[in-house]
Amino acid sequence: MAESLDGNVLAAKCLARFGVTHMFGVVGIPVTSLANRAVQLGIRFVAFHNEQSAGYAASAYGYLTGQPGLLLTVSGPGCVHGLAGLSNAMINTWPMVLISGSSDQRDSGRGDFQELDQIEAVKPFSKFSVKAKDIEEIPSCVARVLDHAVSGRPGGCYLDLPTDVLHQTITESEAEKLLAEAEKGRVFEKPMVPPSSEIEKAVALLRKAERPLIVLGKGAAYGRAEGELRKFVERTGIPFLPTPMGKGLVNDDHELAASAARSLAIGKCDVALVVGARLNWLLHFGESPKWDKDVKFILVDVCEEEIKLRKPHLGFVGDAKKVLEMINKEIKDDPFCLGMSHPWVEAVSKKVKDNVSRMEAQLAKDVVPFNFLTPMRIIRDAILGLGSPAPVMVSEGANTMDVGRSVLVQTEPRTRLDAGTWGTMGVGLGYCIAAAVANPERLVVAVEGDSGFGFSAMEVETLVRYKLPVVVIVFNNGGVYGGDRRSPEEVAGPFKDDPAPTSFVPGAAYHTLIEAFGGKGYLVGTPDELKSALSESFSARKPAVINVIIDPFAGAESGRMQHKN
Repeated sequence: MAESLDGNVLAAKCLARFGVTHMFGVVGIPVTSLANRAVQLGIRFVAFHNEQSAGYAASAYGYLTGQPGLLLTVSGPGCVHGLAGLSNAMINTWPMVLISGSSDQRDSGRGDFQELDQIEAVKPFSKFSVKAKDIEEIPSCVARVLDHAVSGRPGGCYLDLPTDVLHQTITESEAEKLLAEAEKGRVFEKPMVPPSSEIEKAVALLRKAERPLIVLGKGAAYGRAEGELRKFVERTGIPFLPTPMGKGLVNDDHELAASAARSLAIGKCDVALVVGARLNWLLHFGESPKWDKDVKFILVDVCEEEIKLRKPHLGFVGDAKKVLEMINKEIKDDPFCLGMSHPWVEAVSKKVKDNVSRMEAQLAKDVVPFNFLTPMRIIRDAILGLGSPAPVMVSEGANTMDVGRSVLVQTEPRTRLDAGTWGTMGVGLGYCIAAAVANPERLVVAVEGDSGFGFSAMEVETLVRYKLPVVVIVFNNGGVYGGDRRSPEEVAGPFKDDPAPTSFVPGAAYHTLIEAFGGKGYLVGTPDELKSALSESFSARKPAVINVIIDPFAGAESGRMQHKN
C-alpha cells in the first residue's frame, strides 16, 4: 500500500522545498502539527506568546534577509492578531507571509469554532491572498504567496489553510508530482532597468546642481545597495541624508553625512536623488516650506505607482542597487566631484560641526537623576566599543527613539530597526528576536521606552527559551512620555484620583521580569552602574534586561511629534 501524507506534512514539505528556513508564530488548533512537521524537515520554528509580536518578527525578518518572513497562526482571532505584523510589512514594504489555519469548509456560515472569512479580513493588509480549498492546491498556493511577497514592491501575503484540507491525505508520489509542478511554475520577476538615456539625464542634472543631496532610505538597505551608495558618495562628494532605517548604509560618521544638518540640507538643496525612500510624512512629502519649492527630485523606487504619485522631475522604476550601478558607471565615464571646499559641502559641513558640537556639550554632562542624553551617550560609547560586526539596534518609544536617532551611531547597513513608516509601537521584542535569528553573529541591543517595552515584554521569556543574544535596555520614566503631566485644572471629575492616562507604576522593576525565567536583570540609576551593566551583558551575549531609571520630567510629551497630538 502506498505511503500517504496529510495536508500538514505537504505544507511543511512545500515550505522546506521552496527555501523557507525560519517560521514565527503561536501554535494551536489546527496548525500545531504543521509547525511540528516543519521543524522535522529542518525549518526553525520560533514560538511566541502573542501573534502580534510574532508577526512583527516575521516582517522584520523579511527586511533583514530579503526572504519572506513567515508567521503561522491559528484560525479566527489568531489570524486577526497576525494582521498587526502583516499590515506592518505592507506599510514598510517588507516581504512576509501570514499562514493561518481556518475552520472546516463544510461548516462555513454555521458558526464553526473560530470561524471567520479570513480571506476577506486580510484584504486591506495584503498584496495577495489565497485559500487552498483542497490538499492538491497546497503546493501551488505556497509557491504563489512566497513569490508574490518578494515580487515588485515587497509586501505581505496571506495563505489560508482550512482544517479539512490539513486533514486530507494523498500518496507520497502524488505529493512529489504536485511539488515538482509547483516548483516548475514559479515565476521570478527580473528587476526593471531604466534606459541609459534617462540615467544620462539624471547624472547631467546632478552634475549641474549647485546644492545636490542624496537621500538614502530603508528600501536601499533592503536592496543591498550599500556598496554602490558608498561608491557614489565617494566619487561625487555629494552630501547624503539617511532616513532613520537608512542609517548605516554609509557610516553615520562619514564627512559627507548631513543628518546633523537635516533642516539645511533639505531646505536648501536644488537637486535631490532619493533612493529607496518615499516622499511621505517622514520626508515632509517633498514639499515646501521644509523643502525648497523649486527642488528637482530624482526618485529611485521599485514601484511605478510610487513614482507616478510623487511626480518627480525624473523617476526610475527599478532595483536601487542596479540603478545606482548604472549611475556610477555613467559618472565613471565622465567623472565629477564637488570636493570638501565646494561652497555647498562647506555649508553643510559647518552646520553639522556646529550642531554636533552643541549636542556633544550636552552629552558630556553626567546628569543624575538620568535625563535621556546621559544614558544614551553611555550606551552609544559602549556599542561603538564593540567594533564589527556591529550590533543590531532596535529602538521604539517617543523620547527614547527620538533621542536615540540623534545620538546612537550606525556604522553598518541594516543595523537599525525602529517604529518605521507607520510609527508602530510594540515592535521591540519581535524585532529583537527576528534580528537575533537572522543575524546570529551579531549582538542585538534594544533601547526601549517603558511604554514601548510593555507591548511585548512577555517575550523576554522567548529570549531566554531560545538563548538569544539580546540585551533590552528599558528607559523607565514611569509612563507614556513620563507619567502624570496634567495641569491642576485637568485633574478633575469623579475619577480624578485615578492614575493619569499616561502614567505607570513608578519605579517599576522591569528587570525582575526576565529574572523570573532565568535571564539576567539589572537596575541602574548612575553612570557607573549603567557602564557596568552594559559591559557585563555585552560580554555575556545572553538575554538581559537593563532597567534604567529616568527622571519622569526629562522628556517631552509626544517626543518630536507634539504638533500631531
